[in-house]
Amino acid sequence: MYAVIETGGKQLQVEVGQTIYVEKLEAEPGAVVSFDKVLVIGDASVKVGSPYIKGAKVTAKVEKQGKQKKIIVFKYKPKKGSTRRKQGHRQPYTSLVVETIEA
Repeated sequence: MYAVIETGGKQLQVEVGQTIYVEKLEAEPGAVVSFDKVLVIGDASVKVGSPYIKGAKVTAKVEKQGKQKKIIVFKYKPKKGSTRRKQGHRQPYTSLVVETIEA
């Protein structure tokens, strides 16, 4: 059984027991988070919402909070010696383990 959920402006296909990484959520490790924006639930038959399925819910347990690897953002204007800017960025995330999918 799988479900497509919407969180953090993105859509993710999840299954029970799967570890997923989403945009940072305000929850402590060990807390249970539920998603009610379920777009599709697939099993022997497929349910599609318009846009969401009423009464459907996906629950997940917060595993950890963290930051991704650092990326370098380097902006410059060619042929202009003084317009260079180097900046680093680490995107925060929340790691979740999907526990149940309820239709």
